[in-house]
Amino acid sequence: MASQRLHVLGPLTGVLFVALAVVAFIISGETPGTDDSPQKVLDFYVDNDNSQLWAGAFLAWSTVPFMFFLGVLRSTLRAAEGPIARLSAVAFGGGIVLTVGALSFAGFTFTLGDIADDGLTPQAAQALNALNSDFFFPVAAGTATLLIATGIASLVSRALPAWLAWPALVIGIVALTPGGFFGFLAFLLWTVVTSIVLWRARSAEPPAIAPPAPIA
Repeated sequence: MASQRLHVLGPLTGVLFVALAVVAFIISGETPGTDDSPQKVLDFYVDNDNSQLWAGAFLAWSTVPFMFFLGVLRSTLRAAEGPIARLSAVAFGGGIVLTVGALSFAGFTFTLGDIADDGLTPQAAQALNALNSDFFFPVAAGTATLLIATGIASLVSRALPAWLAWPALVIGIVALTPGGFFGFLAFLLWTVVTSIVLWRARSAEPPAIAPPAPIA
């Protein structure tokens, strides 16, 4: 029964991922831009060191339930694709790249909060802040790969409804454009909806029946 309950609740790890990520964004607030002066950048992180520490921690924590959700999504796509399951493997790989990108942002944010008032120079703070602002290629490429592969696989195999597959394709493409930030926000919303759809599907499945014990 415990394994059946975990099987049903597994998709909701996507909702937990989004909740933790949103908390991280709220705590972090509006960080300095890449064109701000080194001293202004350093002053911001000195004044907001605790909030940046927590923002980095929440973002890092969010990647754990995301990887569990990624496992649920991969198994769903793979079961519908059949033995070869190329697209489910591509989607899983994209999700791993996205995770590495998110952890990079979390690491930069945490580092700035941790050492801002401990001898960090304005120039070093500006360099780290630039990475914290512009190191988005892993997230963009990972999001695009995950969603485009998921969208195509779902349209071909009907692993997910078409009304989830088409938005996945569109959001994946937008993630590679200058509007990638808005694409990522749309990805978070898509993840919540997909998590609920998968959870409802699993909740409607009949409970697994254990095989009878052999007669001695």
